[in-house]
Amino acid sequence: MSWGETLATGWHAIRAHSMRSLLTVLGILIGIAAVILTVGLGLGTQKDVSAQISSLGSNLLIVSPGSTTSSAGIRGGFGSSTTLTTSDAAALTAKTAAPDVEAVAAEKSSSESLVNGDTNWTSTVVGTTPSWLDVRSRTVAQGRFLTAADETDRTTNIVLGSETATELFGSPRAVGRTLTINDVTFTVVGVLESAGSSSSDNLDDTAVVPMSTMQNTIVGGTSRTAVSTIYVKAVGTDEISAAYQETQNLLLNLHGITDADDADFTVSSQDALVSTATSVYRTLTVLLTGIAALSLLVGGIGVMNIMLVSVTERTREIGLRKALGAPPVAIRRQFLTEASVLGLGGGLVGAALGIAAAKLLPGVLDSSIVVSPTAVVGSIVIAVGIGLVFGVYPAVRAARLAPIDALRSE
Repeated sequence: MSWGETLATGWHAIRAHSMRSLLTVLGILIGIAAVILTVGLGLGTQKDVSAQISSLGSNLLIVSPGSTTSSAGIRGGFGSSTTLTTSDAAALTAKTAAPDVEAVAAEKSSSESLVNGDTNWTSTVVGTTPSWLDVRSRTVAQGRFLTAADETDRTTNIVLGSETATELFGSPRAVGRTLTINDVTFTVVGVLESAGSSSSDNLDDTAVVPMSTMQNTIVGGTSRTAVSTIYVKAVGTDEISAAYQETQNLLLNLHGITDADDADFTVSSQDALVSTATSVYRTLTVLLTGIAALSLLVGGIGVMNIMLVSVTERTREIGLRKALGAPPVAIRRQFLTEASVLGLGGGLVGAALGIAAAKLLPGVLDSSIVVSPTAVVGSIVIAVGIGLVFGVYPAVRAARLAPIDALRSE
């Protein structure tokens, strides 16, 4: 019997029991679709997290203050202390001390109520310098950003995030409008381009003012020179490690600390954040894929059961074919072909279903799903493999039937 005749015979046997075949394919179909979706969701989440972290700025180092300890011995988290100052940020701009640092921007932030007539909105007000725009890789959608003159003259000019502008004025078009913070009137000179959210903050819900204005007009107090974060931009990707060492060593010297383990600040890089997040989601993807693979195992067992039933029902047919001279290899090939066709059918339909779901679900889940060609092709190959592996025993059992015993069966 040729391969063409084998395929035709196998297809006829599958069609003769269409409902049973459909139920068998369904198990493989669900498993294949689940594998494609779980792998795609894991890859999509990794892409989203990497994009969110990268939106903080390229080649970026983030310097945060250390922790505080209360009189009762209760320690606050990192960033709760006031160990970083504007002087630290200024020192990092010196090329002699930090040649691999391109730009530095310090931030002093506070949650404040912004008021426009009868409308108010609580947002994060950030005091910083003009270099902030470049260091944080942000752009201005309307108007302008803060200038050196704004910093020198302690002006009450303010730049809003797109969401903050919308909440206060009903539209991102807010240049020239005024608002008040702590009864001080500010003029909107610019609106930032939307940047989405980072791992912890909504980057579009912010208000940026000159550092000098933040220190003397909004916050004040004895700790006015303290900053909440210092962003350090390295000259390039290859220099980020050198910039890290220069930043850490310079701050240790400024703070009179000889042991890095006793540092009252922390320096973190974007690469470390991306690597950590990617590692977590890769592990999650492997776990979910393993769960989906269990459904493929169930589908494979279903194929074996169906083929065993088929062998039992077609005992007389097998005996007749063997009596007419069909060798055992032809019998094995027929049943393996049927099992492979079932696996291939489930794989193709499952892949199509998985790809379709990957196109439709992102709008519902608010998360990207990346269809991996490797996962699609691999899933189809696995589906065919499942048909072959789980069809071997029924095929061997059919090939071993004695012709006389098979013909006498009822």
